[in-house]
Parts: sequence; C-alpha cells; structure tokens
Amino acid sequence: MAVGLVAGCTGQSSIKPAEVLDERTGMTVGALHQPLELVQSGERSGAAGGRRMSFAYVGPVEWDNMGNLTYGLWVHLAPGADWRFDDIRTPGAVTLLLDDGTTVLSVIEAPKLGHAPYQPVASWGQTAYFGVSVPLLKQMAASRALELEVRAATGSVHFAADAEAHDSLTRYLHARGY
Repeated sequence: MAVGLVAGCTGQSSIKPAEVLDERTGMTVGALHQPLELVQSGERSGAAGGRRMSFAYVGPVEWDNMGNLTYGLWVHLAPGADWRFDDIRTPGAVTLLLDDGTTVLSVIEAPKLGHAPYQPVASWGQTAYFGVSVPLLKQMAASRALELEVRAATGSVHFAADAEAHDSLTRYLHARGY
C-alpha cells in the first residue's frame, strides 16, 4: 500500500506545476517544471536549407506577493548559429499567434528573485519576460495553435509548440485555480 501511495504521489508531481517560495522576496512563484519548447516552423522535416535550427522556449509565471497576483510569460530564444534576431525586448519584436488572433507581447520587468523560475537553455540566447493576463493564458491553453513570431535581421521567424503544450498549459491553469 505504501508503494502505491508513493507511486501515486510521484505521478502527481510530474504533472503539477512547480510552486516555490522565494526566500529572498517572500513571494510564491508558480511555474511549469520546464518551459515549453517551440520549434522553428517548417524545420521539423529538416527543411532548414543548410541553416541551423533555432528554438524558442516559453513558460508562464505567477508571482504571488501577499495575495497580489501578477502574471508573465518567460521567453527564451536560442538561435541557431546562422540566425540573427532583433533584441526580443524591442517593442513589437515578439508576437503570440493563437487560433483566434495575434497579440504583440510587451516586455515587463520581472521581480528580482533569488532564483528565476526557468533557466536559459542556451547561454548565447536572449531571455525576457512579457506581460500576460489570465484570460490570455486561458486562450493559449485552449488554442490548437501556439506560435511565436520573432523579428529577425531578414524578416521574421515563426516557432510552433507541439500538441503537449495545450495539456501543460491547461494543467498549469488548473493548479493555479483557473
């Protein structure tokens, strides 16, 4: 019976988002265990045309400062060696594309925590936080398409999430009480 309980608890922890108390600020931070990986659109089949594929990573964050909840979307861009992207903090540089439309993301200043909710995947990449609302997070979870469009030196590049992103975002929202 004890083994069954431990196994049950283990299964639950792998699907529940992480929630930690930041000792430096006293804030509770809710995030996924790992960010969602978005693959450069059209590159799944190896159609990179000789260029090294780039990846984008996104992760929702809830900052709870004594009941005052704010939300952000952590975005990390890991460009392939041949790609040059604009600074993702530049206004209009990152756009979220969902089934029901597009949203240009606006950079926010995240709270200064002892530990960031997500760690950058590539040391040469770019990382920023963007403001989101609970309704936008719900739209993201309900959307079949979850893409980012990022400005690059030669136009823009699209990154698409796989089907698991919907489930991860839905679990995140349920764990947050939505």
